[in-house]
Amino acid sequence: MATLVVDPNSGFCSKTMTFHSLRSPVSLPPESAPISFTDFFFFMLQSSPPSPTAVVLIDATTRRRILHTELIFRFENLVTSLRTHFGLSKGDCAVVFTPNNIFTPILYLSLLSIGVVISPVNPAATAPEIHDLIRHSKPVIAFASSDSAHKIPLLKHGVVAIDSVEFESLMESPSEKTENRGIKVNQSDVATILYSSGTTGGIKGVALTHRNLTATIAGGMRPVRSSPTVVLCTVPFFHVYGLVFSLRSMVSGDCMVITGGSRSFGLRKMYGVIYEYRVSLLALAPSLIVKMVNDTAIMDGYDLSSLEAVLCGGAHLSKSMIQRLRKRLPKVRLAQAYGLTETTGRVFSTMVPDETQAEGATGKLMPNCEAKIVDPETGAALPPAKSGELWVRGPVIMRGYVDNEEATVGTLDSDGWLRTGDLCYINNEGFLFFVDRIKELIKCKGYQVAPAELEHLLNSHPDVVESAVVPLSDEEAGQVPVAFVVRQSGSNIDESKLKHFVAQQVSPYKRIRRIMFIDSLPRNASGKVMRKELVIKLSSATSKL
Repeated sequence: MATLVVDPNSGFCSKTMTFHSLRSPVSLPPESAPISFTDFFFFMLQSSPPSPTAVVLIDATTRRRILHTELIFRFENLVTSLRTHFGLSKGDCAVVFTPNNIFTPILYLSLLSIGVVISPVNPAATAPEIHDLIRHSKPVIAFASSDSAHKIPLLKHGVVAIDSVEFESLMESPSEKTENRGIKVNQSDVATILYSSGTTGGIKGVALTHRNLTATIAGGMRPVRSSPTVVLCTVPFFHVYGLVFSLRSMVSGDCMVITGGSRSFGLRKMYGVIYEYRVSLLALAPSLIVKMVNDTAIMDGYDLSSLEAVLCGGAHLSKSMIQRLRKRLPKVRLAQAYGLTETTGRVFSTMVPDETQAEGATGKLMPNCEAKIVDPETGAALPPAKSGELWVRGPVIMRGYVDNEEATVGTLDSDGWLRTGDLCYINNEGFLFFVDRIKELIKCKGYQVAPAELEHLLNSHPDVVESAVVPLSDEEAGQVPVAFVVRQSGSNIDESKLKHFVAQQVSPYKRIRRIMFIDSLPRNASGKVMRKELVIKLSSATSKL
């Protein structure tokens, strides 16, 4: 086979029209080796073990701390309890339905070690949404916060409150080390089912394997420091961003400070936590960065000198917002990343200080990964500096969508390339620049909102003939859903009643922010709603406000 000639600056090979990662390849276990992600996690942790008295996890609200030795102790006991107390075994699925909790990472590692599939769910989800998710993942047990357990339907092994005495006892009771006899977890086995909305309106369960998790963690390891890095994780563990970030921080020997995801966790509390624990790395969603740059007084009252870098992921951050953040925190690096649930998180990232200087870029290709920029009209692969749909390939790419072969085939081709649906370009230095979304999904506060899901709810109202939902740019949320509605003849239903109707049935980030009534929806010859016309109409109406 001929040797590929790869441009040392961009990583582009003109022969294959493919971009290759210029980062050093990362060694992964042989694919056939029966190694769970948890096996890999502890192998990596033992290669450079923290001090037994090193603090691994801190709850910012309760100030509770878990040491390295306690982490191991609780993990081993919980593994035994999950098997003996509940009879959980390989192939079972467990729903995790809770705000960030100091025990959640330990639960994740324990479940994965015995081959139980984790299905984390947004704790803000409504009962109808949860029932829909459960129909997809078919769990036998749920781990939930005590105030949300009532939303979970009857499951084989019931619901365990993760903030209860019962759960504590599962981690504290003396246990014999069982070495997971009889359990053989393969790297190709499904590890997690995370949820991603589709443009058809139905949710899609993204099946990520143990190898996917291993590859994304191995590819993103930071250099070992003389003293542990203190990181503050404000992003939720049910999202791929928070899940991967938390596991990578722990295996890196960091001290991770966790917030419970409470709405009361505002800027003052965050700045106070940064000062109290001398946080050096802060993981945020773009919506919180917007609040930081708009804060004209609160930040000045806190000593944030320990902060070295801010990591932003989950949604695109505008150039103006980046510039404003750098003006507010001139000595702090902003590290951005691009990724999807389907790519087990980031596939492009700013990994070293020099890469954070490329304004507007979301980093370079991660190790062991490839990318293509494809013309959406012709399907031709494009060279550097040309915009097209981003395709990616590598060991981080999902196994597929659960029980949805049609969606899987529509996203993954036979050669393993994943079509992201995003319009991007890669410049001559190998940096990725996000341009726009080809898909119709609305990205609100880092979460995906499917227009068709909201349209289905609106159309179910007796006073609605039809509707169309489009995105409206919003400085804090990125985008918010706005609806155009055709009312039934003679109906005088108003905006507030319809918004309330939808809000009762969806999570807060999916709520419709504005409704505009219209006589008819614009359609093309084939009957498809011309959403671009609605976006233009919305833009015109907004500019007049």
